[in-house]
Amino acid sequence: MAQVQYYGTGRRKSSVARVRLVPGDGRFIVNGRDLEEFFGLETLKVIAKQPLVETETEGKYDVLVNVDGGGYTGQAGAIRHGVARALLEVDPELRSTLKRAGFLTRDARMKERKKYGLKGARRAPQFSKR
Repeated sequence: MAQVQYYGTGRRKSSVARVRLVPGDGRFIVNGRDLEEFFGLETLKVIAKQPLVETETEGKYDVLVNVDGGGYTGQAGAIRHGVARALLEVDPELRSTLKRAGFLTRDARMKERKKYGLKGARRAPQFSKR
């Protein structure tokens, strides 16, 4: 018999996380490595696990993640978004809990584009009076 799997895609900045929840004992695998090994900072590990902690489903599912693009903070945010979406597939009743915590909202903040005539998005060339 095929094992039940729940999918969720999470995005943040330029990172995309494809998350799979499989009933298991709570392993958290990111790109083939353990979560503890993948993220150096403790805060990022906490961010990635937030939806599981909030819904008290930690230890019930193995979380398998493929994450790509962006930096580690964006990737942690993308994983959080993906896990929340996958949990919604598991049990639609969790929607209010996840929504209240703000895990279902795609963070729309992106890097602002560089404009012509400027050195960055807003950084102007150095001004010299004389």
